[in-house]
Amino acid sequence: MNIFPKLFTAAILVLCSTLAALAAPFGKIDTPPLSERWFGIYVNSERVGFYRQRIDKTDDGYRIDGNGSVRIKVMSFSKEASMRETYLVSKNLSLRSFDVEQTINNSASHLSGKVSGSAILIKGEANGRTTSKTIRFKGDVYPGPTLNLYPLMHGVTAGKSYKINAFDPEELKIKEIQITVLGEDKTTEGLPALKLRNTLYPFANNDIWVDGEGNTLEESVREGLVTTRVEQPKALGAFISDWALAKKDLIYDFSLVRVQPPIKDPEKLAGLAVEISGWKDALPLLQGREQQIEKIGNERILFKTCSLARTSPGSAAEKPAVAELKPADKIESDAVEILSQAKTLAAGANDQEKVAKVLVSWTAEWLKDSIDDGGSALESFKSKSGNCQTHARLYTALARAAGIPTRFVSGLVYLKGKGFLYHSWAESFIGDHWVSVDPTYNQFPADPTHLKLLEGHLPEDLAPIVAIIGRISITVVEAAY
Repeated sequence: MNIFPKLFTAAILVLCSTLAALAAPFGKIDTPPLSERWFGIYVNSERVGFYRQRIDKTDDGYRIDGNGSVRIKVMSFSKEASMRETYLVSKNLSLRSFDVEQTINNSASHLSGKVSGSAILIKGEANGRTTSKTIRFKGDVYPGPTLNLYPLMHGVTAGKSYKINAFDPEELKIKEIQITVLGEDKTTEGLPALKLRNTLYPFANNDIWVDGEGNTLEESVREGLVTTRVEQPKALGAFISDWALAKKDLIYDFSLVRVQPPIKDPEKLAGLAVEISGWKDALPLLQGREQQIEKIGNERILFKTCSLARTSPGSAAEKPAVAELKPADKIESDAVEILSQAKTLAAGANDQEKVAKVLVSWTAEWLKDSIDDGGSALESFKSKSGNCQTHARLYTALARAAGIPTRFVSGLVYLKGKGFLYHSWAESFIGDHWVSVDPTYNQFPADPTHLKLLEGHLPEDLAPIVAIIGRISITVVEAAY
């Protein structure tokens, strides 16, 4: 029996929530909470994923956006999924249209549809095939992310039950769901809440705790087997950034940033200029020889790379720090094995540029790509596998061992035909300037689609990515060839 989709749906079926303050008195609310919130997903108390949701007001209702990812292991059963969803609903929360993408064990699907009269017209895409389906219904139908809100939008009384039609995009069915108000209670963390229960999952209790404004605080399926609870983005930062940087290739992912128009022949680019919307001012604007960033409006920046960047080669700001030649946590450039390998690879190369190029190529070939982080440079040197962070770590250690100042950097890189992915690579100081190199994709120098956002390899260095995941959009302004 394929239990994972149900666990995944249960884990992410949450609405916006608040960490502040005590709950408001429980009664009828006129509108859903309009904000963005993050949730941690747990199986048997182990964090296995996250979900982010945002509710915005539209002219005739509300827009609900969500994206997240889950990795679950139960006995010998193991599955991984990423998803993103958008629902447009009326002022009474009834469904108007939807767009849902998900990838389960690298199998991608895309489902979209709209309500027309008393029917939902659905279009599906999976494995290169397109299908159509019409589902008819009576009355109103509601998407999953509105179920926890429904009782408060209609007034709550302990013991009262509601029966509504819920659309299940996974099974392409409309189900009659009963939602019962159990009464005032507290979450596992002691927050005052109103406890609800629904029949979304057969033979299992789906318990929900919400505050008086309609914010979901916690959700539990199968007496706590799967729980979802509100968390501060900062607390999830390192966890989410690690997942966002986990893949070299994908079809759809929670962290994929689509771009318009698509970039043609990225391997032939000499320079790139893009506008990023949804930017958070708390993030640094890292300037350098290969990139120039300019703030151009509210939450908007203009990003130029390589031939389109305004640069000052050899400026003081470009010079390496002492630490960029020394060993560091998980970058063991002083380990005997790393020193020996660097010496072997550098033999015969008569300048640092040639040495760096050899190290990039060797790292790309030595490490087998995997979703999981392969650990430190020394650990991955021995295991021969890891994700892009692993590649960047091993290359950085080898380069420092070879006497080349090198730093670990992260940001976005374009995947042809898909969009921008969050990614880690490295920069080496060669001659009088920093050169971007990518030991995952075997690029020396790295192509102009590498948009550097952060420097540093530690969890706290990478955590700020959470501020823009799922928020930003990218528009190509100019592509130079």
